[in-house]
Amino acid sequence: MPQIPEKIHELSVGQLSARSGAAVSALHFYESKGLISSRRTTGNQRRYSRDALRRVAFVRAAQRVGIPLATIREALAELPEERTPTREDWARLSEAWRSELDERIKQLGRLRDHLTDCIGCGCLSLENCVLSNPDDVVGEGMTGSRLMGERRTPANSG
Repeated sequence: MPQIPEKIHELSVGQLSARSGAAVSALHFYESKGLISSRRTTGNQRRYSRDALRRVAFVRAAQRVGIPLATIREALAELPEERTPTREDWARLSEAWRSELDERIKQLGRLRDHLTDCIGCGCLSLENCVLSNPDDVVGEGMTGSRLMGERRTPANSG
């Protein structure tokens, strides 16, 4: 990674891209979504403060674990402006995401465990499939396709 001299307090979009590993287009996208900010020079060029490096790293790490950009933006909004996020900031913010990630891991485990059953089942029923309709009570009790007359709904299960 190219080194940026300490005396430089602002980075061009090219410098931020080279140092962070994020494409210039990604940086523009992050800025449009409110994840990072820049100021404009008199020549209308973007200039990013050095803390943008840490913010971009934070965004990219959060994206790698599947955190939506809106959630990342909310987390970054909790930090004071123009302050580089610290390890403690990351720990505090990521702790809030732990339960969401744990639930996603459980869902992926269920998908993995039922994938072979689904392929072998042959029901081709999106309405009753354990994978595509995981909360279907009837689907938990039976496998395979169903006849229309066998279907019971809360309205007619009397």
